[in-house]
Amino acid sequence: MTTSTKENASQRKGVLPAVLVLEDGRIFRGRAYGAVGETFGEAVFATGMTGYQETLTDPSYDRQIVVATAPQIGNTGWNDEDDESRRIWVSGYAVRDPARVPSNWRARRSLDDELLAQNVVGISGIDTRALTRHLRERGSMRAGVFSGDAIAADADLLARVRAQPHMKGASLYEEVATKEAYVVPAIGGKRFTVAAIDLGIKGMTPHRMAERGIEVHVLPATATPEDVYAVAPDGVFFSNGPGDPATADGPVALMTAVLERRTPLFGICFGNQILGRALGFGTYKLKYGHRGINQPVQDRTTGKVEVTAHNHGFAVDAPLDRVSETPFGRAEVSHVCLNDDVVEGLHLLDQPAFSVQYHPEAAAGPHDAAYLFDRFVSLMEGQRA
Repeated sequence: MTTSTKENASQRKGVLPAVLVLEDGRIFRGRAYGAVGETFGEAVFATGMTGYQETLTDPSYDRQIVVATAPQIGNTGWNDEDDESRRIWVSGYAVRDPARVPSNWRARRSLDDELLAQNVVGISGIDTRALTRHLRERGSMRAGVFSGDAIAADADLLARVRAQPHMKGASLYEEVATKEAYVVPAIGGKRFTVAAIDLGIKGMTPHRMAERGIEVHVLPATATPEDVYAVAPDGVFFSNGPGDPATADGPVALMTAVLERRTPLFGICFGNQILGRALGFGTYKLKYGHRGINQPVQDRTTGKVEVTAHNHGFAVDAPLDRVSETPFGRAEVSHVCLNDDVVEGLHLLDQPAFSVQYHPEAAAGPHDAAYLFDRFVSLMEGQRA
């Protein structure tokens, strides 16, 4: 939840105080950045040194206050091409040293001005390294950012933070998903049709498929099996998205129907967790999650180690040391994070379905995992044959 007051950013910058309050009582004091007012969310940190525009417009960050670990943010300003969705989704933004003047040929305005225009309350001038270390040790937690007239006694602000809902148990994917179906046409000749279930999809994802000759029908999160098969798909895709996958009974039921039809299936991030649930595995909340564009993951099917882009606070609870029997045949963990052994991918051995926990569209980020879209194409080619 955010309330804010619009002011001229250049008049206000560096003048009004702001505070970030964590639910365990830790307080960071700085300056107003973006809109002035108050906002609440789960405080998380993102380790990317670039790509803040893509991060802020990623629907998976709904109801989260993102802490940028890179010390200086805003150098490249804000352009009109790199948004991953129709708006900024973070509930708040915390940075150490905001750029005073953007310097990039594509920039149309400053990051500060864009945060102000979209009513995103932020804070600057705080020790983001100390805040990140605190969240690593204590875990992601509820927080609030307050600036200008919203600042009150510390005890009052802490009480307001503690009154906010937890991320665990939050159902958010319908909030961010499209309400109406739309089509992203294939680039060049059309080879396949894919039904993509929007649980918080990033714009680069259907683009990566379109580059491979796929016509992508993006469907709402509430789509039914009848909606999916009305487009005569060669494959079905389940996107990333925010919130607790334990609340996503509708998408799990839809994926179950797709698995029963043995249609080639690919899921990323939230879609990976949905596949885990459909196969009978549980999910759980990570202490502080994986967020950034520099996470090492091993593809266990090839042994290759990839540098990957992540944004998830939940994970699948599946065994790493054996093949599992599921209602849809044998399944195994295909990818694992080398930092902490978190499950980063699943695939079925007896039918064409797989998923990864990270983001192979990688915007911004490395392109090590782009081959996964080619793997999806191979599944559809195999099904046709």
